[in-house]
Parts: sequence; structure tokens; C-alpha cells
Amino acid sequence: MASLKSLAVRGTVWTLIGYGSSQGLRFASNLILTRLLLPDLFGLMALLNTFIMGLHFFSDLGVRPSIIQNPRGDDPAFLNTAWTLQIIRGVGLWVCCLAITWPLAAIYRNPDFLWLIPVTGLTTIFDGLISTSLSSLSRSLNVGKITRFEFIIQLVSTLIMLVWAYLSPTIWALVGSTLVSTVLKMLWSHRLGYINRLAWDKDALEDLINFGRWVFLSTAMTFLAGQADRLILGRLFPLELLGIYTIAFTLSDLPLSVIQAVGSNVILPVISQQNHLPRSELRRKILEKRNLLLVGTAVGLTGLICFGDFLILGLYPPTFERAAWMLPILALGNWPRILPMTTAPALIAVGTPLYGAVGNCLKFAYMLVALPLGFAVLGPLGAVIAIALNDVPFYLAVSYGLWKEGFSGLMQDLKTTCLLIVCVAITLAIRYWVGLGLPLDRLWS
Repeated sequence: MASLKSLAVRGTVWTLIGYGSSQGLRFASNLILTRLLLPDLFGLMALLNTFIMGLHFFSDLGVRPSIIQNPRGDDPAFLNTAWTLQIIRGVGLWVCCLAITWPLAAIYRNPDFLWLIPVTGLTTIFDGLISTSLSSLSRSLNVGKITRFEFIIQLVSTLIMLVWAYLSPTIWALVGSTLVSTVLKMLWSHRLGYINRLAWDKDALEDLINFGRWVFLSTAMTFLAGQADRLILGRLFPLELLGIYTIAFTLSDLPLSVIQAVGSNVILPVISQQNHLPRSELRRKILEKRNLLLVGTAVGLTGLICFGDFLILGLYPPTFERAAWMLPILALGNWPRILPMTTAPALIAVGTPLYGAVGNCLKFAYMLVALPLGFAVLGPLGAVIAIALNDVPFYLAVSYGLWKEGFSGLMQDLKTTCLLIVCVAITLAIRYWVGLGLPLDRLWS
């Protein structure tokens, strides 16, 4: 148990180091790109990524979590069958890219989609060829090796993107670097450990499908819920405003991203190895570690909510100024998602991801109604407020599942939420008192 605790601590440290390095690189490249590319290109790439991501999510077979939590996760027959299934899925996804190209070009009235989607969609084939070694490293909590691998891939991709954008400031700088990154990741993954071979083990296939059907439902709903903003805003906003929103959303998503990374790289593998414990004992262990994580996140989120507008105005070109009032609203809206994200991996580890799927289904239904309604009533402000509130349905559904499965942390949620509210209120009061105004003052200036 001490060994597992040591691995968990080391994994968390590596995740935070990797996250900080990755986001620092992403932030720096983002600042440079906003000076090389026009806002509409960011909007166009956001839509492209959304479509490709949608295909991935709607066909997710749960290979990675299956390898992590399945007792046969180290069996070569299981790993090779998973890899074979992954390849078939990748090729099928690219065929789907070809099928959706013309309809999407017509819906969004953009003929560039006729060639952008098939080219960008090639990443699905290369993704399918990525070795299962990455999942095996996650299973063994070898987070350091994964972190170094992913950071080097990101660094190379970023350098290619920046040089390309400098020499040719077009959408190709974003599309081309994405392709190069995926190919490099695919090639290098096969040098990390196990070398996959094509295989078709019936028992392994049955295990993968039985677990994957729930993951499929959950990830499909995750996509619809998580990407509904860009899908709908792509019709409501011009590409320029969509690009500005994308910058604000990317910065607001930083705290949520680190929680997701810790949940995926550390919490899920640790709980999967401890799910033999009584639920009460496992819940106690989770909540003990979770409290410190939530308190730290609440403090960090306070800074982003209260001073995020200065970040936009001080670092980004004037063409992105409208992101200054969007960022604080979107940052505050992360909290209802962060709360369940720190315990939701327990539901996957014990084989019950259904509650997450239900939560995302409710979130998607909310977005279909609230986002167009908010835009109709208050314009862009109403749309952003609707998006900021969209994780409340998800929180309610997952919290019910956590209670049902014996992992509830409702009192901890209430205490840390009160802490966040107090921190934000005090910080905003101090900011106003010293004459810096309030973040939303930018909306009417």
C-alpha cells in the first residue's frame, strides 16, 4: 500500500509538472499566434477540431480505461486485440470524415471544409496506430515517462506551427502541425515498451466491448455536452467572434484541465488498484486527498476570475479585447465541473460510467435550449452566461451516482464552494476599493 501511495504522489507531482510545462508552452505559442494569425482562423480551427473530436468521441471504445482497469490489462493477447480494434476504428473514422465533409460545408456555409476536413481527418488513422504502451504506462502509474513523452511531442509540434505561421500565416499552419504531431506520437509510441501485433482474441474482445459500450455512451454524451458551445456558436457567432471566444475559453479551462489530468493519470489508476477495499474506506481515502486539491483549485480559480481580464488586455492584441469580459464568467463556470471531476473516476474504476453519460446528456439538452435563448435575450453576454452554467446538470447527475455508489462528498462540496465564494467576494471588493473596477466593466466600456 505504501508503494502505491508513493506512486500516486509521484504521479501527481509529474502530472502537475507536465501540466504546468504544457500549458506554459501552449500559452506562449498562443500569444505568438495571435500576432501572426487573424481571429477568424482560430474560429475555423476550433470548428475543425470539434468535428474531428466528435467522430473520436462517438466511436470511443474505451481502450485506454479498459487496459487500466481490466485484470487482463497486461496480457499480450488483450493488448494486441485492443490495438487491432483501435486500428479498425481509426480507418472507419476517416471514412466518416469523408462522409460528413459536404453536409458540414453546406451547414456552415464554408467551402474550405471540403478539403480541410478530409486532410485534418487523417489524424484519426494515425491515432488508431498509436501503441497501447501509453495505456500500459498509465496502468502502472509511470506518469513521469508519459509526461516527458507528451511534452516533447507538444514542443516539436509547437515549433513547427510557429515557424509555419511566420512563413505562411494561413490555416495550414494549424492543420499541418496537428498532422505532424499525431504522426510523431504514433511512431514514437512504439518505442516506449510493448510492440503490438495484430490479434483477435474472442475473450479479450468480449471484455473490451462489454466495458466499452458504457464508455461509448459516456464519451458520446461528453462530446455533445462539451462541444455544443462551439457547434452552436458556429452558427450564432461570426468566425472572428468565435475565435475570440475560443481564446477566452482556452484560458478559462486551465484549472479544469489540470484536474482532468490528475483524474486520468493518477486517480483512476489508483482507485482501480484499490477497488477491492470496502466502499466506506475507499471513500475516506479519496476525500482526504480531494480536500487539499479542491482548496488549492479554489484559490487558483479566484485569481483567474478576478484578474483574468488583465491577462487578456495585457498580453493579447487589441483584436482579442472582447475576450476580457468573457474569461471571468467562463472561469467561474468551471467550478460545478471541477467538483465531481475529482471523484468521478471512482465511478469508472468500479465499472459504472453510466452516471457521467446521463450527466452529459442532461448538459447537452440544457445547451440546446439555454444557449440559443441566452443569445436571443442578451446577445453574446447571454450566450457566455448560459455556457458558464452548463455544468450544473452534470454535477447533479454525477453527484447522485457518487451517492448511490457510496462515494458522496456533498459536505466537502458545500464547504469548498463557500470558500470559493468568500475568496472571490473579498478579492473583488479589494480590487474595486483600490480603483481597478470590476471585470465586467470591460463589457460596457
